[in-house]
Amino acid sequence: MKRLFDMVFAVSALVLLWPVLLVVALAVRLSMGLPVLFRDKRAGFRGKPFTMVKFRTMTDERDEFGRLLPDSQRLTPVGRFLRRTSIDGLPQLWSVVKGELSVIGPRPLPVEYLSLYSPEQARRHDVPTGLVGWASVNGRNANTWEERFELDLWYVDHWSLTLDLKIFLMAIGTVISGRGVSEEGHATASKFTGAGSENPSSGT
Repeated sequence: MKRLFDMVFAVSALVLLWPVLLVVALAVRLSMGLPVLFRDKRAGFRGKPFTMVKFRTMTDERDEFGRLLPDSQRLTPVGRFLRRTSIDGLPQLWSVVKGELSVIGPRPLPVEYLSLYSPEQARRHDVPTGLVGWASVNGRNANTWEERFELDLWYVDHWSLTLDLKIFLMAIGTVISGRGVSEEGHATASKFTGAGSENPSSGT
């Protein structure tokens, strides 16, 4: 039933939203140039790697030593809007169609984080990762890592189709409000540095 819902939702959304996808792609192209899409290796169900695709929200500007500038300097006005409204994540609907993501589930994090999890934290991969999760509608990037993992594990232990429906409905309010899109004091969010880290989440 969960997979059936994922397919029906993702295919319907892609059919209905293709004009939006085209407009956003054009806006990113004009404001940031190529590439239009940002690709990153993420860990999915049972830690299986897949390529997550999102619309770009930041430039690739670097300093004189070739290092990327801070996010606050690379995040464009268009990118800020896309992140606040979660429109940057629309291309991930294709990952749902391919079965790499679910609509509801813990957000997929970079594959390099897999070796940093404690055994308990690693249980977040016992269910498919998703476009939006329990942590996403309960604080998002404003949460500490400890809080986020606690929320992810609560979802793993209490999963049901009813809970998925509740998260889906709550996500609408989260997107409209733009709450928790970035860490306090940061343009985006900081990185996870290992089990027990108190840094808020990143890359979502």
